[in-house]
Amino acid sequence: MTNTPTNSYRRGWTLAIVSIGLFMVVLDNLVVSVALPSIRRDLGASIQALEWTVNAYVLAYAVLLLTGAALGDRFGRKRMFIVGIALFTTSSAAAALAPSTGLLIAARALQGVGAAIATPLTLTLLADAFPPDRRGVALGVWSGISGIAVALGPLVGGAVVQASSWHWIFWINVPIGVVLVGLAAWRLVESHGPSRTLDLPGLALASSGLFGIVYGLVRAQSQGWTQPEIVIALAVGGMLVLAFIRHELRTAAPMLPMSLFANRAFAVTNGVSLAMYFGMFGSIFFLSQFLQNVLHNSPLQAGVKLLVWTGATMVVSPLSGFFAERYGSRPFMVAGLALQAIALGWLASLAGIHQSYASMIAPFLLAGAGMALVFAPAANAVLSSVRTDQAGQASGATNAIRELGGVLGIAVLATVFTSHGSYASPASYVDGLVPAMWVGVAVLAAGALAAGLLPFSTRASALQHAAAEAAGDPLQDSVGELAPVVA
Repeated sequence: MTNTPTNSYRRGWTLAIVSIGLFMVVLDNLVVSVALPSIRRDLGASIQALEWTVNAYVLAYAVLLLTGAALGDRFGRKRMFIVGIALFTTSSAAAALAPSTGLLIAARALQGVGAAIATPLTLTLLADAFPPDRRGVALGVWSGISGIAVALGPLVGGAVVQASSWHWIFWINVPIGVVLVGLAAWRLVESHGPSRTLDLPGLALASSGLFGIVYGLVRAQSQGWTQPEIVIALAVGGMLVLAFIRHELRTAAPMLPMSLFANRAFAVTNGVSLAMYFGMFGSIFFLSQFLQNVLHNSPLQAGVKLLVWTGATMVVSPLSGFFAERYGSRPFMVAGLALQAIALGWLASLAGIHQSYASMIAPFLLAGAGMALVFAPAANAVLSSVRTDQAGQASGATNAIRELGGVLGIAVLATVFTSHGSYASPASYVDGLVPAMWVGVAVLAAGALAAGLLPFSTRASALQHAAAEAAGDPLQDSVGELAPVVA
């Protein structure tokens, strides 16, 4: 693909549109948490209803990511991206207008469906617009925009609730979504996946299996791991996922070719991403509450103070994408997981009821930089280990695995937290926080070791990958082959 002004123009619009779409989805998931007390007071919501205000979104989002990617491959990635953003925007308005918690939960579930359709397609559309040798910086910007949403989520949520009402955390999506749908229809180029046949049995097995697993993980936080409801959900979900894998190995047109996991770069990168989302996002869940429950910050103050962490992610992400394009993803991913483990261990060793925020700044910066060293290189490694026409399937799988890692991390660390501490007092909170964070450290350290198994690749390997793809080479790597991992 030559770098003509037309191509550059298309790439710029594609990067802007998919980044704004991702920004909306990530931001909305984070702003809701700080609005829960206001929602409880306004709608008379119970604790269980508040729990489902968050979980309805998480369930729909995590379960349908693979489905969203498959629908894009079948019906058109541009078309389904527009459908996802339109559904997300409409359900945001419904959430803002909801007169009861039941309708709010239903609207949040629809938001999750729209987000699940749009999210994997942001990466697929980006991969289709940028050739492998120009993809690194674009992925860095894409990751950086996501970092901005992470950084602004608690801040925007706290500011909006404090200045107005919780309804506006949903209303802000509406004008952005309307403009984005118009821009996407105008500027994006349509593309499809390799198979125009929709794997309906695969969709049913994957969706129902992931639903059982995610439902069990989410409910285990409040019900306990030994309750029949949880055991049955996890067991049935696991069996359905195994049935999905068996079906995909046998069907002629799979929605997720299992051969992707025979590629060492693809398999290792997804394992590393799961470890990072488990360890770091599970820990962020409790650290954000530490700022409020132990250090007595307001939601807005906590959001501002977390900007140190998330702001570092935003700054470093574009740089990591740029340099990973030249030097390979492996050193950045190893260093990123290691820095996160060090930062989290540092925070765990400092945690106490009399801790100052100043003592948290350095490990916050370290953790944010470590996350940024993984985001773009991991996306780069996944996209470069598969053919361009497989990008939708690879993106759906990667996003589903990451989301599952985050849900699993919160569930497991919550179990560790409740077995050692509680919310009864600041001291009890610290008692539960510290061992939970050390579990996160162990998982992140294991992820750093796993990242060392990635094949090492340079820019030359990426250019060979691009040339082979242009020549029609299927690039189906087997276990142990040095698949290119950097675009």
